[in-house]
Amino acid sequence: MIDRHLDYNNIATVVFSHPPIGTIGLTEDEANEKFDKIKIYKSEFTPMADALLDHKTTTALKLVCEGDDEKIVGCHIMGHGADEMLQGFAVAIKMGATKKQFDDTIAIHPTSAEELVTLR
Repeated sequence: MIDRHLDYNNIATVVFSHPPIGTIGLTEDEANEKFDKIKIYKSEFTPMADALLDHKTTTALKLVCEGDDEKIVGCHIMGHGADEMLQGFAVAIKMGATKKQFDDTIAIHPTSAEELVTLR
């Protein structure tokens, strides 16, 4: 147990507001400072749960990737379900997932989380 330590990198954080906001890893600015090559993937959409409402909400997603293999170094979500979505994706990011690995994942439809594995 003495050799164990807490890794403070990539700790998921959520603000339980309305809508919730979740983040893990680096922001776009932090990634630009740290890496030579980054690529940003973004999406904004109305969740299916709100599609028929008069007052539609928006969910926004951003993936921050670095290098030629596009290792995911940041994930930021604002909108309905962000708190629940981030938990699973935090594990993948902590394990070093790449954009290609997200792309190779079959999306669960209809969900808001499917946007993270269908970003192009």
